Amino acid sequence: MSFTTVEQARPRLHRSELAVPGTDPSLFPKAAQSAADVIFLDLEDAVAPDDKERARRNVVEGLNAVDWGAKTMMVRINGLDTHYMYRDVVDVVEACPRLDMLLIPKVGVPQDVYALDMLVTQIETAKRRSKRLGFEVLIETALGMANVEAIAQSSRRLEAMSFGVADYAASTRARTTVIGGVHKDSGVLADADAHGRREYYWTDPWHAAQTRMLVACRAYGLRPIDGPFGDFKDPDGYVAAANRAAVLGYEGKWAIHPSQIPLANQVYTPSDAEVGKARRIVEAMAQAAREGRGAVSLDGRLIDIASIRMAEALLAKADAIGAGARG
Repeated sequence: MSFTTVEQARPRLHRSELAVPGTDPSLFPKAAQSAADVIFLDLEDAVAPDDKERARRNVVEGLNAVDWGAKTMMVRINGLDTHYMYRDVVDVVEACPRLDMLLIPKVGVPQDVYALDMLVTQIETAKRRSKRLGFEVLIETALGMANVEAIAQSSRRLEAMSFGVADYAASTRARTTVIGGVHKDSGVLADADAHGRREYYWTDPWHAAQTRMLVACRAYGLRPIDGPFGDFKDPDGYVAAANRAAVLGYEGKWAIHPSQIPLANQVYTPSDAEVGKARRIVEAMAQAAREGRGAVSLDGRLIDIASIRMAEALLAKADAIGAGARG
């Protein structure tokens, strides 16, 4: 294992991330009562230019007036290339102590995150804000993906990255149908069988991009989150997309409709076997400490510090899920 160790981002339960448009405050109480782990109130894509200021006022009022319980609350601000962004940050961060994180769209270079970090730090200092805000960034352009490793190291506030497939497809000029879905022309032909028949197998056009972002997240201690699946009337398609990302190592997925929340929570809840193994790793570590042994082993294999940290993080997630179920 490398001598270099990376500090992990603040752990949060992040199986499901519900998008709620800032233009419709009637949806806020419903979102607060949902089973979503993370909610972001949207000031960007879901809001027309003429409605930006009204949506911002709605979000400020909603964050302060609605009982959001223990959910992680986030606001998606407008892009750094718009004149809405600075007022989004100033108005929301100054007025909303309940806010936990900002979601930064279309991040292309690490300097984008640095600029937001500087502004938020100044606001927190000026307002003596007790809660330090975290950042989630959206990797949804070719530029962002080209710089994803540098972006992952851009700020100590950074906790998570989301893969924004729709804008990414537009940026790379990919052919796409359903947002987050696969495409019939993305496939491979098998060799011909004895009768000359060749089977055609669909492939995942987003696999390479999702993998690259995942590696950047895991290398630098961030949570990788899969983005939206556009057809909320296709639960099977959503689950398939969620499973593909989960197999790679993603921690959660967006929900653009409340019906997608339980699907994401189911896919990204650790299995009993995973929790059991994590508990055995932690117990083995404790036993080794009691016996004064420097090396920790389980089932005849040495356990490194990374495995121990991952086990502790998984148990923290399982405990948080259990606390939510009891609540």
